[in-house]
Amino acid sequence: MTDSDTRVLVVGDIMTDLVAHVGHPPVPGSDVEARISALGGGSAANVAAWLATAGCAASLIARIGDDTWGREAEKALRGLGISVHLQCDRQRPTGTCIVIVGPDGERTMLPDSGANDALQPQDLPLGEFRAGRHLHVTGYTLMRDGSRAAALAALEIARAESMTVSVDASSVVPLERTGRERFLAWVGAADVCFANEPEAAALAGLPAEPGTAGTASRSLIDQFGLVVVKRGAHGAHARSAEGREWQVPAAPARAVDTTGAGDAFAAGFLAAWTAGGGPGECLTEAATLAGRAVARVGGRP
Repeated sequence: MTDSDTRVLVVGDIMTDLVAHVGHPPVPGSDVEARISALGGGSAANVAAWLATAGCAASLIARIGDDTWGREAEKALRGLGISVHLQCDRQRPTGTCIVIVGPDGERTMLPDSGANDALQPQDLPLGEFRAGRHLHVTGYTLMRDGSRAAALAALEIARAESMTVSVDASSVVPLERTGRERFLAWVGAADVCFANEPEAAALAGLPAEPGTAGTASRSLIDQFGLVVVKRGAHGAHARSAEGREWQVPAAPARAVDTTGAGDAFAAGFLAAWTAGGGPGECLTEAATLAGRAVARVGGRP
């Protein structure tokens, strides 16, 4: 793929995921056997990888360290056909995340952002921001102090170039620590907002309870053209600014590892949406790709 083919620009993080699959929950002060592997990760890199798998030409804008993991990450992403714009940080290592995956496939993440937190506005390849393209920004990039200016600049440039824009809320705990008002102010108006149910509740100022997708989306739709709520095994829900709603069930899958499932979902949705698909079709494609993601180990295809 060449830069001229790009349909979606993704701005955000690259990680090396150190994934530990455990047969029993960890026990403080003792040992639990685990299967450990080092895999490509990072929300933005995952989205770009799944976009490429879905046949959507993607470019990734991110920062890596001057180390083996950074070089391997770049090689792997190029191998998927992704156009990469990666700045090499001589001071910080490539981001790393310890991922503990339990017997039910649910994961707990311990990230060290590394070079991701040093992404700067000058790292953005201005020539890649063009009308007719789409920009996707991960919430992690907005919520980190070091990379926030780059994320804000990307959003500003995209809007100036009449690009469509989507943002993913990324993770509920950092979101709650950041505060909904600050996060929504940073994001501004966007065409699509992706959030799982706890994230959507946090953005709407609601208690994190099951079944809040509809209420949360109603409170957020004044800011976003489309609010898409990922509900895991319960499927997904979307609401448009015109008040229309769509729902789809989750794709049948045995959950081995939920790492990257939300990234695959966003990629499936955006691949269909930027090709002119309607919200219902986009949700179906998103659920299908998320089903593929949970059935495998790691956050990449």
